[in-house]
Amino acid sequence: MTIENRPLRILYVAPLANGSFGLYRKKSLERLGHTIIPIDLARYESHGNPLWAKIRYRLQIGGTVSRLNQTVLHLAHAHNVDVVWFDKPLFIRSGTLEALRAQGIVTVDYMIDNPFGPRRDPGFRLYIRTIPDYDIHAQQRSSSVAEYRRRGAPRVVKVQTAYEPSVHFAPPAEWSDKDRTRGVSFIGTPYDDRADFLTQLWAKYGLPVVIAGPRVWEKKLRPKALAALYPQSGEFFDDAYREGIWRSKINLSFLTHSNQDEYAHKSFEIAACGGFLLAERCSGHTERFEEDREAVFFSGVEECADKCRFYLSNESARNKISQAGQRRAVASGYDNDTQMRRILEAVYDTLAAQQGSRP
Repeated sequence: MTIENRPLRILYVAPLANGSFGLYRKKSLERLGHTIIPIDLARYESHGNPLWAKIRYRLQIGGTVSRLNQTVLHLAHAHNVDVVWFDKPLFIRSGTLEALRAQGIVTVDYMIDNPFGPRRDPGFRLYIRTIPDYDIHAQQRSSSVAEYRRRGAPRVVKVQTAYEPSVHFAPPAEWSDKDRTRGVSFIGTPYDDRADFLTQLWAKYGLPVVIAGPRVWEKKLRPKALAALYPQSGEFFDDAYREGIWRSKINLSFLTHSNQDEYAHKSFEIAACGGFLLAERCSGHTERFEEDREAVFFSGVEECADKCRFYLSNESARNKISQAGQRRAVASGYDNDTQMRRILEAVYDTLAAQQGSRP
């Protein structure tokens, strides 16, 4: 069966805070014509005493975890859903997935993080055991696709992280450097060696670096660098995130090596926002953007600094590249809707197989 089949009733279990990727994917499924019954995972993950919430997250135990599983089963039955779609489902038990399968409901797992990477994130103990119990897994890394299959996943669909068209779009046509108040900008988290890399760009190479992101930057940057590079304590979400990209002459994007990522999610968002993208060089980026025409790449801090110096003083070149990058992101399907369609094709195939196996 194909993506043109009937609209689906989907119980959508994901973190749904403003600015979350789960919320963006929910919007995409709704645009594609499906009925969504939401469960906000964040309410269960943060429920109650903060210390107990940390223990729950690491060990996946307790009454809140039980209530979530009961709620999933209750709402799936009450709304007669076709699919239960989970986004980073750390608290879901095998018995819940088995009960859904017994009712002919397709289960989808979308996991953006890497349970098997060197970053060693906590919280995956229960999830890893349930990998064979989902009908479909969506994964963004080739290494993860192979690992999931090795661990008994029935079907793994490879997708790429994507931009959200309702949030990430180009600035007004008259936008120019008079509107850009941020020089060399990074909006994101301090994974890997980013704090040292950005400090070098500022301290050693004298570049006008500015950072926005979670307050954990306050622990990663030394006091002088913190005062100079992190002037606005806090993160940018949704409109503020897009406008942060618009207001930046250069937008940096790094791979998360500790997560074994093949490209940076941020790169597609920057390009879709019509921002000038200066990204870490890797095959995942060079296969998706033509170098020096649709994006610019660097390998190491010295090359990054050289590229920053050149493009900071060359607005016309930046504008030409950023406009081409924005066109490429749209034309090549780096958006959520295109990626969700790939997963939905697997959903329809699974539903058809189930129907064909019934007497």
